Amino acid sequence: MELQKLHTDVLIIGGGTAGCYAAITIAENSPDTNVIICEKANIRRSGCLAAGVNALNAYITEGHTPQDYVDYARQDAEGIVRGDLLLTMSEQLNEVTAHLERLGLVILKDENGNYVTRGKRNLKINGENIKPLLADAVYRLKNVTVLNHINMTDFSVTDDRINGAFGFNTQKEIFYSISAKAVIICTGGAAGLYQPNNTGFSRHKMWYPPFNTGAGYAMGIRAGAEMTTFEMRFIALRCKDTIAPTGTLAQGVSAKQVNALGEVYENKYGLTTSQRVHGTVMENLNGRGPCYLKTEGITSEQDDALLKAYLNMAPSQTIKWLESGKMPSQQNVEIEGTEPYIVGGHTASGYWVDTDRETTIHGLFAAGDVAGGCPQKYVTGALAEGKIAAGSALKYICSHDLHEVVDEEISRHFSKAEKFLNGENARFDCEQLEEAMQTVMDRYAGGIRTNYRYNEKQLAAANERISQIEALTETLCAHDMHELMSIYELRERLTVCKSLIAHLEARKETRWHSFAENLDYPERDDENYLCYINSKLENGRIKIIKRRTVKEDEHYEHNDRQ
Repeated sequence: MELQKLHTDVLIIGGGTAGCYAAITIAENSPDTNVIICEKANIRRSGCLAAGVNALNAYITEGHTPQDYVDYARQDAEGIVRGDLLLTMSEQLNEVTAHLERLGLVILKDENGNYVTRGKRNLKINGENIKPLLADAVYRLKNVTVLNHINMTDFSVTDDRINGAFGFNTQKEIFYSISAKAVIICTGGAAGLYQPNNTGFSRHKMWYPPFNTGAGYAMGIRAGAEMTTFEMRFIALRCKDTIAPTGTLAQGVSAKQVNALGEVYENKYGLTTSQRVHGTVMENLNGRGPCYLKTEGITSEQDDALLKAYLNMAPSQTIKWLESGKMPSQQNVEIEGTEPYIVGGHTASGYWVDTDRETTIHGLFAAGDVAGGCPQKYVTGALAEGKIAAGSALKYICSHDLHEVVDEEISRHFSKAEKFLNGENARFDCEQLEEAMQTVMDRYAGGIRTNYRYNEKQLAAANERISQIEALTETLCAHDMHELMSIYELRERLTVCKSLIAHLEARKETRWHSFAENLDYPERDDENYLCYINSKLENGRIKIIKRRTVKEDEHYEHNDRQ
């Protein structure tokens, strides 16, 4: 491989929602600051918005306040959130929404020119082109260099301060060492840890993007950053087979969750996100499945609206209706839970950050799905955090010089990648080890097969087996740069799996049914576990840290460090 050494003021890793908006914010506030965005795919169609979206799910609608949004998210997460992060995010939601509209996003309006809402916190949009709009705005910035098809793998850190990061081109034989005064990590959450609903040819049809492998989490874990709340997994309630969103049905046409007997069961178990999944699991276990969202009897106008809405984000659901010859008004929509994911945009999983979105590594900032403590971000929340992180990074580089990545460290990471490229006669390939990993997590760490339940002995077995698979990755070999990317993606997922297992074991209660259903501790325990479960990799072992919850009027700012 060719080795290229680059230098920049701010390095943004991940060109999704948060990454693009961070670059836009830096350019608007400091047009002379040099920025490099490294994106594994292409920023025009990358990240969670790659295929589009039909609503903005985080907005302060008329009659509501940012604090109302904080209260909603806290209730949904059973108290395990950072109110300071939620408030600083929610105060930006409407401003970033207005900016999106100025960039060309079509937000639906009524006859009076007001935004059309969908529920208490949502706006209807025509969002198929939302990501190209963000990408085009980035490409117009003179101080921003976009490097597409760059898979970033590791940070360079000295004495808990960021120096830069390493990666490689997935299409050309080029390895990169990028030195930066500050780094913003925006890579997204982790999919593919567990066996998905659909296997074989259709295994990619999952709720969360299959190319989001937990890279940002893994980079932080290996660098010694403190992480939080991985045990609050996210399991989406989705339309069966297509894994299409259910919120459009639940909020758009007020569809209730019903069992096979036609009984509405959603109020029986509760209406938080995890409770909706748990209720569906329990109804099936008790012989009252399959479960549905009740759409029978809606109007033909609502039929048409649903067909169009799903074309914006999950066309397979529209195709399924058309192929069956029955519209939603003629048949209820069967629902199921997905496999678990780690994603800080919906739950509180991710880096432990302060209100500036700085991690416990100086000069490393996190935004979007990788930033912990602040659930229910969705699109606009990721934009808001990108904006906050960008502003903080600009302040940071004003008082910190560039620490160049040293040659010895570059050589170590370069040699690691070359070892995989030059290997021969591997006993296993990447796909086989990934399938083994997903099987272990599904059976022993609370996957679909066990109805999301686990106990301590199962978790111990999962940890042992994941460690064995992790050791086998050292024997893999790659015939090209794309296969090299697959090896690193597998390693990232395995790193996240080990941290997840440690977090699941550490929270000895069941606070979120299905999300973290601990059979050894089936009850909620506020006395001992109304706290954050954090972790840090030290000397090759995951150290668990319990931190008290941040109170209503508090801001956490990493006060314990110099």
